[in-house]
Amino acid sequence: MTRILFACVHNAGRSQMAAAFFNRIADPSLAQAISAGTEPATQIHPEVLRVMREVGIELDGVTPRLLTTDLASQANILVTMGCGESCPVVPGAKREDWSLPDPKGQPLERVRQIRDEIRKRIHEMVKANGWGSAG
Repeated sequence: MTRILFACVHNAGRSQMAAAFFNRIADPSLAQAISAGTEPATQIHPEVLRVMREVGIELDGVTPRLLTTDLASQANILVTMGCGESCPVVPGAKREDWSLPDPKGQPLERVRQIRDEIRKRIHEMVKANGWGSAG
């Protein structure tokens, strides 16, 4: 089982969208995603809730969580999204950095663009690693 950790600053936008898409697309017996932030917000950004709802993913009730060393140590792959130097180093984990703008406070059309870019990258990641669902 491969575990992917998507990390950003507030865990209220990019990393939440990435983990939600990943867990919807990937075969859960092969890989699963979690997300966390270095300075977690108290709730998911409203514009993120809205654009994810548009594609059938409900994030209401999901709470941002703190990126701890213990949580990071559970990951085989760490995908950072704008947390820079505050993202931990995870010994033995592959690390990728996805330079994506923060959706917080952005117009809905811009948040949709960010969402769609994340979905595209997730599809590519799942396909490249053979984590797709059999069905």
